[in-house]
Amino acid sequence: MNSKIIFWVNDDLSLLGLPKILQEKYNFDIFGIFDITDKPKKFLKKQKLINFSKIWFFHDHINKTNQRPDREFLKLIQEKYKVDLGLLASNERFFNKFNLFYKFSPDEILLILEQECKLFEKILDEVKPDFLITGITTLHYNHLFYKICQARGVKILMLRQSYLRGKYIIASRTYLIDDAKYNEKYNFGSLQEFQDHMKKHDAGTDLVILKNKFLNSKTKYFQAILKYLFTNNSNLKTHFTYYGRTKFAVLRITLINEIKKKFRKYFINKNLIRNIENKKPFIYFPLHVEPERSMLIAAPLFTNQIEVITKIAKSLPNGYNLYVKEHPTMVIREWRSISDYKQIMSLPNVMLIHPSVKSDDIIKKSSLVISINSTSGLEAGFYNKQSITLSDQDFSYLSFVNQIKTLQEIPDAIKTSLKKKVNISDLNNYLNLIESNSFELNLLYLSTEFADIFHYNGFLVDVEIPIDKMRSFLEKYRNSFEKLAAEFVKKIQNDA
Repeated sequence: MNSKIIFWVNDDLSLLGLPKILQEKYNFDIFGIFDITDKPKKFLKKQKLINFSKIWFFHDHINKTNQRPDREFLKLIQEKYKVDLGLLASNERFFNKFNLFYKFSPDEILLILEQECKLFEKILDEVKPDFLITGITTLHYNHLFYKICQARGVKILMLRQSYLRGKYIIASRTYLIDDAKYNEKYNFGSLQEFQDHMKKHDAGTDLVILKNKFLNSKTKYFQAILKYLFTNNSNLKTHFTYYGRTKFAVLRITLINEIKKKFRKYFINKNLIRNIENKKPFIYFPLHVEPERSMLIAAPLFTNQIEVITKIAKSLPNGYNLYVKEHPTMVIREWRSISDYKQIMSLPNVMLIHPSVKSDDIIKKSSLVISINSTSGLEAGFYNKQSITLSDQDFSYLSFVNQIKTLQEIPDAIKTSLKKKVNISDLNNYLNLIESNSFELNLLYLSTEFADIFHYNGFLVDVEIPIDKMRSFLEKYRNSFEKLAAEFVKKIQNDA
């Protein structure tokens, strides 16, 4: 095979074995765009482990300039590729309220977008790739590249984790299963049987394991701090994602955030509800982690969760409450501001639930689940509950899921959903669909191992990568990379 494949690769280099195998074993023409910091870039310039035909370092092409942005060019890009650059930029965490280190001016943002678009068009004109291999897009620019590739007819091969533990899917979109095959492996006769099975195979179990291992070593944490403090950080000038991140600023913000986290945790423990009483029927809304691609990219029109909650509260049927639960993973974001919690708590008939309360326990007692982009919308069905979702997901087609596009639809959607019941055949069909179109591989383990070996357990990514150490890593997990490559080849052959 001599098809051209272009890879988008970020700081997690744990899957570099994939292009290596695709080039060595299947003779693909391999290209790479790397969104990485300056220190690991040295490894990629020197290494001979993987034979890339050509690589681009994304940040080398995005420079600070005093030029005026070419608004006409950006307008043409939007029309040409049917992409809303303004929406992408407004939801970029580096350009909005989540960036505590640097405030970009409107012209700076437009100039960055302009340089990105020119780079992406130049690369695609030069390579004319047949396929793009990427993980889930998380930032505006890798999502922009994905959208441009899509518009230009480049076949997308996006690797993502399914709902089932250890099962992965390769598809053209995050919420699709392409050309789905179907084998009837499961046919549970009751919801209890289904629940028991899904608890054993819930991908969330892996996330708990990850949480317990990743960013959890005090030794590696202090090693990372020392490494950071006593080595040069050139990214301040070369990467717009690092603007303003001086060592002093990072330490100051880190200290401030630790103090905020303690005060916020105290408020949470004192004020959020731990006991679920269902004297009155209630609707359940799980808060989403912020910032995360689940909203910023997947649900760009619904990033203001308080606005969504307010609309739901105003749409409650007589006699209903709304239960809103904080997400336990928000601890890594130092929780939400106390003012946000107070605003939610001030809404009539709204109860704010402590993050320690299990979502399953709330769903069981609820009448309906409403989410922006959460697997809670699927899990509702496990307990014979309807759900409403505000984004495209691979389970949105199920009959017990009501996908809506605007907040104005919420009142009618609630009324309709409360009258319906769940058909277990829907759940069986979904499970069989995932089983039939996924493959088993412990990629999460690979990622955490890489982070532990090279990135001080995930605490520091701007590190030099020893070639010998990377060679050993790629060799150690060669069987896994070969399995993964075989799955991509299957997909490529099907799409050819």
